[in-house]
Amino acid sequence: MSATTTDIDASLLDDIRAFRLSKGTSKTAALVVKIDKKRLVIEKEELLDPITPDDLAEELPEHSPRFVVLSFAHTHDDGRVSYPLVLLHWAPQSSSIELATLYASALAQFSAAADVGRTIDVRDGELSTAALVARLGGK
Repeated sequence: MSATTTDIDASLLDDIRAFRLSKGTSKTAALVVKIDKKRLVIEKEELLDPITPDDLAEELPEHSPRFVVLSFAHTHDDGRVSYPLVLLHWAPQSSSIELATLYASALAQFSAAADVGRTIDVRDGELSTAALVARLGGK
């Protein structure tokens, strides 16, 4: 039996389900998620729709980790376009060790609950459209 350090807010699971099924007009949207350190609960912080990966880097905190469920327009090498759900683990180097450890310990649990196709660790300066495309393997 595995012990978890955090709980997931039930409304967040509803928000993720709605985000997954949304048919918005934007090609890229992000659901930013944080951990309430006092209550040890993973909860929604904000929805950014539309947003580009380049602008997303500006919206995320410089000194605190976050999880980001990202719907991203991805063009494959053969020309197909898909909109995968990707989990970004935003982990700035300037984060406190305590927060970085808390997010790292909750990553597997949240990834499973969010039911995303890929998880990508993002460190300082690594969040851009070009970096995501390179990590996903496409144009």
